[in-house]
Amino acid sequence: MSTSTLITIIVIAAVVVIALAVGLWMAARRRRLQKKFGPEYDRTVEAEGGRMAAERELRAREERHDKLEIKELPPARRERYAVEWSTVQEHFVDRPEDSVEEADALVSRLMRERGYPTDDYRGQLRDLSVDHGRTLEHYRAAHDVKVRSAGHQTTTEELRGAMVHYRALFDDLLTDQRSR
Repeated sequence: MSTSTLITIIVIAAVVVIALAVGLWMAARRRRLQKKFGPEYDRTVEAEGGRMAAERELRAREERHDKLEIKELPPARRERYAVEWSTVQEHFVDRPEDSVEEADALVSRLMRERGYPTDDYRGQLRDLSVDHGRTLEHYRAAHDVKVRSAGHQTTTEELRGAMVHYRALFDDLLTDQRSR
């Protein structure tokens, strides 16, 4: 076997090994993002028009999230929020639309106290998706009902559903107390 043939075989083998390593690395990264973001991964793939663009977006969210100062709440503050939630739920019987507004405000206040920016809804979705991707769909559904209820275009059952959805994110924010 000539030297040039041997070199060609070694180069081809090296390229194959490198391609395999890159493929395995990308697959591991994709699995990590899918696990971390849950249903938000697929939603982002659809919204961004492909996996590569979606994964860039999700990594950008992670980088932004890493710069936030998400903090743990002391037990007394968590208990206070739980009591406030109970009050909001009690109001539902007499004032369902107002209760949905109150629930939205309470969730926003909890997000803000934990360290999430609450300036705009899309930003909230982006920032929450990193640690709360599994309950984010609840927030979307609740927010949609809240927006429609402002125009009195919702049924009591839809408002009740919004309360359940808000509660899912509220509980997730209140119980996820890993300090960063």
